[in-house]
Amino acid sequence: MTKLTVNGQPVHYRMDPQTPLLWALRDASNLTGTKYGCGTGHCGACTVNLDGNAVRSCLVPIGRLEGSFVVTIEALSRERSHPVQQAWVAESVPQCGYCQSGMIMAAAALLDKNSNPSDADIAAAITNICRCGTTPRIIEAIRRAARVKAGHERIAAAPPPGIDPADAAREIPALRPVTAPTSGEEIAE
Repeated sequence: MTKLTVNGQPVHYRMDPQTPLLWALRDASNLTGTKYGCGTGHCGACTVNLDGNAVRSCLVPIGRLEGSFVVTIEALSRERSHPVQQAWVAESVPQCGYCQSGMIMAAAALLDKNSNPSDADIAAAITNICRCGTTPRIIEAIRRAARVKAGHERIAAAPPPGIDPADAAREIPALRPVTAPTSGEEIAE
């Protein structure tokens, strides 16, 4: 059984230790904002933040994550007030939207480490693929998010998600507070 923290909640995955984090998140925790794209780590649709670093969750077996902290798009900012989310909306980045959660998570990790990234820094950190061709808007959104995060610019908050986090927690098992398992009880499979 692998024990880690996902979106601030302790989770115990009783799954094969070689199961990629992507499938534990999507199948066992019902956190479907993390997308399956290629399964080989090339596209970045499955990017999550693992201990503060952007990682391709399709490549990371859960057996290596004991004690780790994972943040998915669902918990980056429940009210969509994170500077990257605000800039994404303000710059009209999404087209089909499939790659966006991975892009946003990679951008958030970049800005946590580098508050004023150059274009070269952005290109090095954001290797995710957007097949819709929104790369120029993505770059501008990251620049804008950096300005917002630094307090040099303000953006009106993105629209609320339309569901109270407490309501979402009732619907999504992985968002429910975890109590200590009793003998024979499983948290997530």
